[in-house]
Amino acid sequence: MIDSLIVAANAVVPFLCYLMLGYATRAAKVVDEPFLNRLTKMIFTVMFPCMTFYNIYKAESGNMPSVKLVVFCVTSILIVEALLLYIIPKLVKENPRRGVIIQAIFRSNFVLFGLPLTISIFGEEKASVAAMMVTVVVSLYNVTSVIILEMFNGSGKTKMSELLIKLVKNPLLQGCAVGIVFYIAGWRLPECLAKPIGAFSDMTSPLALFALGGTLQFKAIKKNAKYLAPAMTTKLVILPLILLPIAYMIGLRDVELFLVITVFATPIASASYPMAMNMGGDGELAGQFVFLSTLISVFTLFVWIFALRQLGLIVTV
Repeated sequence: MIDSLIVAANAVVPFLCYLMLGYATRAAKVVDEPFLNRLTKMIFTVMFPCMTFYNIYKAESGNMPSVKLVVFCVTSILIVEALLLYIIPKLVKENPRRGVIIQAIFRSNFVLFGLPLTISIFGEEKASVAAMMVTVVVSLYNVTSVIILEMFNGSGKTKMSELLIKLVKNPLLQGCAVGIVFYIAGWRLPECLAKPIGAFSDMTSPLALFALGGTLQFKAIKKNAKYLAPAMTTKLVILPLILLPIAYMIGLRDVELFLVITVFATPIASASYPMAMNMGGDGELAGQFVFLSTLISVFTLFVWIFALRQLGLIVTV
């Protein structure tokens, strides 16, 4: 049991430290909101592509996700979305809140949490499994999130061609695509280029969590508690509790079983906030989802990792 506690703590406590440092730095007025916004944009457009590229670029042939894992995650996400599209409009009256709540439940911060958690528990050699899943999951999130928010916005202006353009321009997916090309072609960069790209890759998660911590705010949470509590319970506890046994029954094991947790039990994607703000959703509610789920997930992820390790369902390095 002590070993399992240590593994879980080593995996999630660094995340809490990065978040707290960002929050404390903002509170001490060492950094301000405009700086953090620029930093976040730089991380998204420059450093995330380095991270996704590098983790695929350095992958070994045996460390790729199975077709079973990809199909399970894609199918599960689409089924969850379909159920939410049926249930949430019956429970919530306001359109701007409907889209935000649906997105909050199905869309995880898989990019920011999945890759570093996988590396922390299974080592660098398994990072490529998570990095390849980023390509699939982020593509699906981006397309379906826009469609769902548009459904409850009422403008109906977004076309499929526009969605495809947004996907092509997504820096995360660009990094993945280039990494896949280098991996398939067997191209190798000179060490003088590969080393700095690897260094930027290593910096990405701590810096992104620092920036996220600096943007966390406690505004008007109480008035939205009736939406926040059930949605986050569903997202961080109920969904993984349902999907994890199914994943095990169909044969997913070890790192692939753990990736099911990182897809469905990590906090709400930070990108859901600006997307809601710009697409007619309830931006205040979306921001609260990001803030609270990020803090709470540090503890729920600890419990999930501890339980999986204690049950012998994941074997750590």
